[in-house]
Amino acid sequence: MTTDSDVTVEDIEVFADDLNPQAAADTFKKHGALVVRGLMKPYIAEIHRDIEAAAAESIAALDSAEKIVEGWRTPNGTLFLPAPPDYSRDQQIMVLAINYHTSAAFFHSALDERALDIVEAILGQAFEVYGNGQCLYKEPVGGHPKHLHQDSAYFEHRYEGPVGILNYVVDTNLVNGALHVVPGSHRLGQLKHIDTFSHLGLDDGEWPWERALPIIGEAGDSIFFHVKMIHGSKQNHSNKPRPVFINRYRRVDDYVVIGGTTTTNRAESEKRAAEAKRTNADRGLMVRGFRPYTEE
Repeated sequence: MTTDSDVTVEDIEVFADDLNPQAAADTFKKHGALVVRGLMKPYIAEIHRDIEAAAAESIAALDSAEKIVEGWRTPNGTLFLPAPPDYSRDQQIMVLAINYHTSAAFFHSALDERALDIVEAILGQAFEVYGNGQCLYKEPVGGHPKHLHQDSAYFEHRYEGPVGILNYVVDTNLVNGALHVVPGSHRLGQLKHIDTFSHLGLDDGEWPWERALPIIGEAGDSIFFHVKMIHGSKQNHSNKPRPVFINRYRRVDDYVVIGGTTTTNRAESEKRAAEAKRTNADRGLMVRGFRPYTEE
């Protein structure tokens, strides 16, 4: 099965001030990706403020970071990776510790009615938030690349899996690390991933950047993506940070069956996939619909 190699950004693009949720959902289902221009603009100023506060807090705490499999983790939960040569320090931020527990603006963005209307047209009337929100932060002058990958390599679900919405906090282009997507790749199923500098990723011999479509956008633009849609982003070569934040949603009956951050720990998780089941502890906050009681 092939990807949609002839698709342009205009083919997957709609505008927040003229939304047709069902038409937007149809585009998402066809291509595995959907760009909604201006969707998150009402939240950007406050979220940007909170993100930079969290970044400063994390850098100040770097001396207290512990070494873990994925890199280094500061006491507030920020994940650092090795910095490029000649950087001002040895580590750089990858996943910033800001989420629905620490930023009200971030939480409010996850409840945006226009976004939820599109998600409902994709997933149905009852769905929950998956996770607590995520912020990926590329530091200036060489901020880390993220190899092309499928999110399902990290959290493969029993059913449809989460719908992700990646949101630009600053104007984002080919210099500072625009998201690249491979339209139609969600139809390929789960692909084999390898270990890379930025954790699990696809072999760049088979999946070079030339196979992906870059999404240039402004602060407040949003990119909906299927959990199996191939995507990634290159280094930040600008002199300012390039943060994005991600909200995810899933059906109320869905759950993770295989998870991991390396080929080793994912392989261990695969051995236990048949035993995976949904528990009440896995529940996210309901954002649309009603969750009936079920016994564990």
